[in-house]
Amino acid sequence: MLRAAAVFSDHMVLQRNKKICVFGQGVTGRKISVTLGEDTAMARCRDGRWMAYLPEREAGEGLGMEISDGEENIRFTDIAVGEVWLAGGQSNMELELKDAEGGKEILQNGDFPQVRFYYTPKQAYMGEDFEEAERNSRWERFGEQDASKWSAVGFYFAAELARRLQVTVGVIGCNWGGTSASCWMSRDAIVAQEATRSYVEEYESSDLIRKPETEQIREYREYQAYQEAWDKKAASIYEREPMTAFDKVQELIGPCRYPGPMNCANFTRPSGLYETMLKRVTPYTLRGFIYYQGESDDHRPQDYYALFTGLIRQWRQDWGDDGLPFLMVQLPMHRYQHDPDTKNWCVIRESQMRAFRMLRNTGIAVVIDCGQFHEIHPKNKKPVGERLALQALSGVYHLLSEEEAFGPVYRDFRYRDNGMELTFDYARDGFVCHGEKISGFELAGADGVFLEARAAFEGSRIFLYSEEVSEPVMARYLWTNYGEVTVFGVNGLPMAPFRTHIF
Repeated sequence: MLRAAAVFSDHMVLQRNKKICVFGQGVTGRKISVTLGEDTAMARCRDGRWMAYLPEREAGEGLGMEISDGEENIRFTDIAVGEVWLAGGQSNMELELKDAEGGKEILQNGDFPQVRFYYTPKQAYMGEDFEEAERNSRWERFGEQDASKWSAVGFYFAAELARRLQVTVGVIGCNWGGTSASCWMSRDAIVAQEATRSYVEEYESSDLIRKPETEQIREYREYQAYQEAWDKKAASIYEREPMTAFDKVQELIGPCRYPGPMNCANFTRPSGLYETMLKRVTPYTLRGFIYYQGESDDHRPQDYYALFTGLIRQWRQDWGDDGLPFLMVQLPMHRYQHDPDTKNWCVIRESQMRAFRMLRNTGIAVVIDCGQFHEIHPKNKKPVGERLALQALSGVYHLLSEEEAFGPVYRDFRYRDNGMELTFDYARDGFVCHGEKISGFELAGADGVFLEARAAFEGSRIFLYSEEVSEPVMARYLWTNYGEVTVFGVNGLPMAPFRTHIF
């Protein structure tokens, strides 16, 4: 039977100014023709799979595509050629437009004909309903019902690009809340690095995966039923008392068993969603990736740089382009009221900034000011999407300068007058304080004990000093899971958190 991959449908968006990869399944040995407008590409189906490359096209609308093997035909209509981005990550990328701040008003009153969305079906394993879920998936145009479940970050990103570029922008959603970066990488990529190998080793050493597959699935479904009931009870408690401690909730309604038995049906297992979701849309031709994730790896922050950069390399390799743009969101402020400030999110943020600095064709949206206390899912996603768009408009499309796209980012320091003078990238016009006073800076001497420091803006530099640290050695800014954000560039974008020395 002739099939195109599920990501091809009516209303799809194809990438402009690149060869367009079209792929699917068919009868081995048959010759496949793919026609888009006046362009035709040919391919031979081998081992039940085929892949054809159409020539580059300029942006356009209202196109049709025909695929034929000489006996069967497929036709798609209302195709746009424009810009295509894949939106990866976990729950803060997944958070739906209807649940975001201002989302309902946009759905009711907005008109965004140049934004389209495809959601990769959320399938944890290739079970009996896998093919049906793919058959029911499709590209969607903006409308109150269809767009309600789109990624809010993905929508705001695409809407801003469509406005600035004046082309249709398509987003491929490929994300799932609660997932580690290891869920979105191949097993080979994870075990290739010493720092990340244990993600796989821990999973593969479990007796749970030695059971028959049917038993693994049954056990996971039993867990799902339990957890669904638990979540409803917990939601009722939090609705009455939003600041209730998690341990107290478990005392009242029993243990939370999330994420359930780590077996072949668990969506959080390493490499699982790489196989069941990411590979289902690979290598659909696109401009690049936007990515918002890291929260679920905060229990191993010291390994996140290796894990995250491994994911970037993996995705670029799978798409056959080691320079494909990758735009990341740096984690915002977050801490639950009853949690200690372990500063694990600080290390995740540092790893994200380091990845931006070390890997070419990357961008970073600093959203440190967009967090909410006691809420891991901030609802104001508009600045997140728009700051990602700034990164694209500067680093990918070259329509903005870096000074317009970034807030201040720490570069270097020197010792001066019993203090430390800090220099920054993207701070040519200086700094602005939002708040009663500049806060968040700390200094430490040779003993490594950090104390609050005073800060003075000196043009494009900042001078730090403290009466309690007479011979400072190290400095840091916003080195906390949650705190007040006061320092911004004159363009309104926040300074990124940092420390001068990495241990």
